[in-house]
Amino acid sequence: MKLDQEPVDDPAIARFLETVFATYGRDLRAYAPASIRRRVLAALAKSGLHSVDDLERRIVSDPAFAATVIEDLTVNVSEMFRDPTFFRAVRERLVPLLRTYPRLNIWNSGCATGEEAYSTAILLTEVGLYDRCQIYATDVNARVVEHAKEGIYPAAAIARFAENYGRAGGTSFCSSYFTEAYDRIAMRDTLRRNIVFFQHDLVGDHVFGEMNVILCRYVFIYFGRALQERIAAKLAQSLRPGGFLGLGSSERLPSCVREQFTEVAPEERIYQFQPGSAQGPASTEGPP
Repeated sequence: MKLDQEPVDDPAIARFLETVFATYGRDLRAYAPASIRRRVLAALAKSGLHSVDDLERRIVSDPAFAATVIEDLTVNVSEMFRDPTFFRAVRERLVPLLRTYPRLNIWNSGCATGEEAYSTAILLTEVGLYDRCQIYATDVNARVVEHAKEGIYPAAAIARFAENYGRAGGTSFCSSYFTEAYDRIAMRDTLRRNIVFFQHDLVGDHVFGEMNVILCRYVFIYFGRALQERIAAKLAQSLRPGGFLGLGSSERLPSCVREQFTEVAPEERIYQFQPGSAQGPASTEGPP
């Protein structure tokens, strides 16, 4: 069994995670051990303390310090149109099916600093679906959610944005979706109007249903196997029959839900929720 599939076995880190949960209610205990170990050790180095035990004592006595550490443990990175072929598959394979729906609810779980949510809004704008869409963009890290709400990014990201946008099948100019000033770019209000950003803990919080699309990309890789299965069940519960789930390129559907999904674009990890159905082609029917 791979390291990131086994329980956390470092006693000091295990105690630290138990203290985080007991003191602040943030449950990181079932995260993939290799990933959480790297993050804890990085937080320790950043703090200037000498041991994980010192870090544990400090978070108990200093809530402000604890908030910073916990945020550092859950920070994720993203970029505009990350994995362009994924967005091209959404454009070419999902959009014809999504056109049959009068309203679209999309959940971008683990939105990080918001680039994926804005990329989705751009795509939907270009195919004429954004006016009937509501995007719920959530992340466990409150600090990055505030960043995402602002929609402001370094101007140095423009080149990568433009490259990814073109490869994703963009039909305009990426510069038409932001304003630029000094060394920053800001997403236009036309993209922000149908996106709601808020803090949400996929591990501990309740989920919400009636989603037509869930993007939960590069989230499972931070979880151990048991937690992956719990989260996959939550996501399935949140999807309408016929809805779609998108994962990261290195992620797989856990076996506990695999029979409830059919593959739409397997190379891009896009699946359709069809509970009780045998594997087969994606349905082209609209909502019931």
